[in-house]
Amino acid sequence: MIVFDDLLLALTWLAVAVLAVAGALTASRKQLDPVGFMLVACLCAFGGGTVRDVILNQPVFWLAVPGMVALAAGLALLVFFTAHLLERRFVVLLWADAVGLGLFAVLGAEAAQRAGVAPWAAILMGTITATAGGILRDIICAEVPLVLRREIYATAAALGAAVFILAQGAGAGRTLAISLGVLVGFGARAAAILGGWSLPTYRARPGRDYPDGR
Repeated sequence: MIVFDDLLLALTWLAVAVLAVAGALTASRKQLDPVGFMLVACLCAFGGGTVRDVILNQPVFWLAVPGMVALAAGLALLVFFTAHLLERRFVVLLWADAVGLGLFAVLGAEAAQRAGVAPWAAILMGTITATAGGILRDIICAEVPLVLRREIYATAAALGAAVFILAQGAGAGRTLAISLGVLVGFGARAAAILGGWSLPTYRARPGRDYPDGR
């Protein structure tokens, strides 16, 4: 279990890293300055977990680990100097975001579970952890958030969090439950990217005339 806990901690750092890169790549597309790169990278990496911790009235996780903030800021500066070397930055952004989504959906659900919330609330908190940072990133950069586009995004995060909660409820060990949740969350998002999958959207229909002419 100690080995798995160490691996989970490493995965948390990895999730922070890939989401910071995703944020910095968005900043590069908007041609921001280095401070803008660091701000957007940190919003993307820590925004979801911060929203979760505030809702749950828990200590904000990254305040106790300043090294994570340094990592996100350092990667943002690295991307500032190297983003021009990537020919398809949006594709890299999508995949970096997908990795972070799969990891943080489960980690967020587990953090909520430790706070003592109901299973449905833990799934919701996992979804928020995985997606809120990306929403803040896109709002700051004046882009339509991925969660509002015709893509399977928040749904993938919710699936990953739900599989983790259901697996634990069925008696699966923590290692297996987390592994399954991450794989399902990332797998659903990856399949959507590769296959162009999306949820059906509302189709406009002719309005009805009211009898009183309104």
